Amino acid sequence: MRPQGRAETDSLYFDYPHFDAPSSRSKLTGRAKVAIVGAGPVGMTAALALAKEGVSSVLLDAKATFNDGSRAICVSRSSFHILERIGAVAPFLDKALGWTTGRSFYRGQQILEFNMPDSPREKYRPMYNIQQQFIEAYLWDAISREPLIETRWQSEVTGIEDRDEGIALTIRDPHDTYEMTADWVLAADGARSELRKMRGLRLKGENYEGRYVIADVQMDHDYPTIRRALFDPDCRRGGTVLVHRQPDNIWRIDYQLRDDESTESAVEEDEVRRSVAAVLQDLGHDADWELEWWSVYSANTLALDDYRDGRVFFIGDSAHIVPIFGVRGLNNGLADAENIAWKLARVIDGRAQDALLDSYTPERRGATLDVFANATKSARFMTPPTQGWQLMRDAALSLALSHPWAGELANPRQMTPYTYADSPIVLTDDIGFDGGPVPGAALPEARMDEGFLSDSLGPGFTLLTSGSTLGVMGAEHLTVVHLPPDSEAAEILADGPQSACLVRPDGHIAARWREATPDTIHAALDHAIGGAKP
Repeated sequence: MRPQGRAETDSLYFDYPHFDAPSSRSKLTGRAKVAIVGAGPVGMTAALALAKEGVSSVLLDAKATFNDGSRAICVSRSSFHILERIGAVAPFLDKALGWTTGRSFYRGQQILEFNMPDSPREKYRPMYNIQQQFIEAYLWDAISREPLIETRWQSEVTGIEDRDEGIALTIRDPHDTYEMTADWVLAADGARSELRKMRGLRLKGENYEGRYVIADVQMDHDYPTIRRALFDPDCRRGGTVLVHRQPDNIWRIDYQLRDDESTESAVEEDEVRRSVAAVLQDLGHDADWELEWWSVYSANTLALDDYRDGRVFFIGDSAHIVPIFGVRGLNNGLADAENIAWKLARVIDGRAQDALLDSYTPERRGATLDVFANATKSARFMTPPTQGWQLMRDAALSLALSHPWAGELANPRQMTPYTYADSPIVLTDDIGFDGGPVPGAALPEARMDEGFLSDSLGPGFTLLTSGSTLGVMGAEHLTVVHLPPDSEAAEILADGPQSACLVRPDGHIAARWREATPDTIHAALDHAIGGAKP
């Protein structure tokens, strides 16, 4: 929502483009290798990840521009690595505000300051703040340069049907309704996914009672870029307030509604202005500010039982909805997009068997359940679901005023990459390792003589080794990187004279060995793509 007198896309800081529906009609009904429904951050990331693998796609969206409002604003370090791998990270680095620190306050007194893991060996900061409009705009810039991606705006998918030859989509745009066929479909059409409804599927899980108003305001304020959480502040007695700084002097304020506040009244402009003014007064800001945009949300932990339905894969919010606490929603969705893209590309071009696709749900739903476990703890603390939880939460906060250990209960447990330990395409760990990342884990970063370890990874699978690679150099789509035995990378990986580490296209470890041989490496490559190539 925007203030009275301003249009839906009349922003104080962002110029929304307008995209027309396709004017040329001759090729609309042609066959697509992959149709992606939803041109938000997750859908665009999937299209770029497929293009990186040489696979073309058609990207469909019912809107004529980007999503309005800041929405998802916190982008994690792991997501910046994804953005780098799809060739889109440069403008994000120029615009986004990196941060490492969070502070929590109870009745105006600080009870916790946490610092997310960071060090000079890391290429990116743990977290970055940037409005979703910019996220979509920068991804769109990359898409507009990519000839393998065809985008159709103002194109609503109104029907989906399984056919022997693929998936038939019915599409309506301002000019006509037509049908196209795709070999595969990625549903990236968000929390209210129409494709999910058309397939007769529903999300299952838990709904929380707590409601929050999101308000974006523009103001000059010199507070650093950190996450602030205010518990039981003067401005919202009994509630919680979150504050984040964003580029262009935009500040995101999330404040919890009381049980006796109706949603309808709470989102009226006068009431939003009154509530925001009270929060700003609590923050000590008495200068001018302007209201940019606002919305309302509730915390939920919901997911599909299976993220695959035949030739249709669900990614992002169409597959799962998670609470914002710990900033896991968008970041989880970007990981979905990259995960299915590298696998689907290899099946499409014959480099892998269809069995590889069966690993998508175990890996990414496993990641969602891990998110639920952490986000539920945060949600129950931020938004107690019952009177009993409220009493325990308030008791912990009161203790935190004089006992620092109790303040740790207010830690939001920020998002970290999930370890695919139980994945069907990840090998059991080799014995004999003393430390280092296990198979399924995301590859840690390290400094190299020039640049970072992640800079050395190839476009497909990469073998990191300090030993001999005789016999594996001819492996298809395998980059071999020799690590100096005394290097930081070798130390972090717990590397030895004959050890090796096989890294997947998404930066996760597929296997590692204390004593690697050409045969074990070739076997691991086959296992990591769902079995020996057809």
